[in-house]
Amino acid sequence: MATRTQELQRWIRQYRFETGIKEVDNRELALWLKAKGWTMPVPTDPVDILAKQLSEAARLETRRDSVTGRDYRAYHCYTVPQPGTTQLHLWVDIDEANRRQMWKSLIKKREQMVGEAVRVADDQDHWNRINPGEEPINIPLDFGPDVEWSRNAPDEKSA
Repeated sequence: MATRTQELQRWIRQYRFETGIKEVDNRELALWLKAKGWTMPVPTDPVDILAKQLSEAARLETRRDSVTGRDYRAYHCYTVPQPGTTQLHLWVDIDEANRRQMWKSLIKKREQMVGEAVRVADDQDHWNRINPGEEPINIPLDFGPDVEWSRNAPDEKSA
């Protein structure tokens, strides 16, 4: 039996086949599925919606370091395993966080970056393999120079 994700992936392929559209607007695809009788999702719990909005607001809040003059994220999320398969996501103010909390948060962010870098490398390798007549795409995955360049670029806020 196919998972819900696999079923949606099949419908994406079907939509592209039936419409001939190559660049998919997922909102249009959702309307197409609705017209075909797809059972629309039930709106989530208002508390869950607000919790998600709070997480987004916390993730986006920044402060300016008084010594370096650089912005930093005010709140960091880390996970705490819970019995079963769920994890508790806790947010902590960076200026009050202990080492363990910050280490967990930063390691999680690094793991996400590595996961994305692996996907970019795999996608790049696949595209290069199936397009041997094109100039290969080679995206560098060493972010050290990019980080240093960005940290030393002129501050757009003061420009």
